[in-house]
Amino acid sequence: MVICKSPAELDKMHRAGLIVWQVLEEMRSMARPGVSTKELDEFAEKYVGKSGGHPAFKGYRGYPGSVCTSINQEVVHGIPSPSRKLRDGDILSMDFGVELDGYFADAALTVPVGKASAERQKLLRVTRESLEQGIDKVRLGNRLGDVSAAVQQWVEKNGFSVVREFVGHGIGTRMHEDPQLPNYGSAGQGARLQEGMVLAIEPMVNAGSPGVRILHDEWTAVTSDGSDSAHFEHTVAVTSNGPWILTRPDSASGPVW
Repeated sequence: MVICKSPAELDKMHRAGLIVWQVLEEMRSMARPGVSTKELDEFAEKYVGKSGGHPAFKGYRGYPGSVCTSINQEVVHGIPSPSRKLRDGDILSMDFGVELDGYFADAALTVPVGKASAERQKLLRVTRESLEQGIDKVRLGNRLGDVSAAVQQWVEKNGFSVVREFVGHGIGTRMHEDPQLPNYGSAGQGARLQEGMVLAIEPMVNAGSPGVRILHDEWTAVTSDGSDSAHFEHTVAVTSNGPWILTRPDSASGPVW
């Protein structure tokens, strides 16, 4: 069942979302060669604690970290480790969620570490742009398929592929709510968007084929063909004034990340 949120509830989610934004922006600047993914995770957990919130992922279905840190061919759900140190040229996906006063927000971005190759820079740009394409369809009267199709069409137009096994989702008083939101589909299909619906839109884009497999840790998803992958996400509300990105300051301008 899709639960539409009141303006007061959206404000609570926005407060959680601003913590998510601040943590990810700090970790973006921290992502340098030699830094371990565990250092990023410890920073995020400490920051959220000082803000009065809780890391939404820690302990969720047994996940051991606060931030999902996925490098290069890792798609999602990479586990932070003190032995996993970033190297020049890597790309690092950071997925992070916060619970604050009973409401959740969730976002992700992929960043270059040091100087990434032109091919990796393009993958990041196209994935971010596909998120922007999807967000633009979050308007009253549109359908879920309009969002999905916008993401897929932009990705495939640029020569990449969208992951099928993992999808976006509703979010609110739980991390995952209805509806599911694939990053592929047909425009004009699916539930109609209503005021107060909140969607975590999260394109996961592979440089090669769309297939993934899960490693022996039972969490980390990697591309089946060893190609690179990127992940961008925002929590977005449907309003009468268009999409409201809850995991971003209202004053922010320019690209979504």
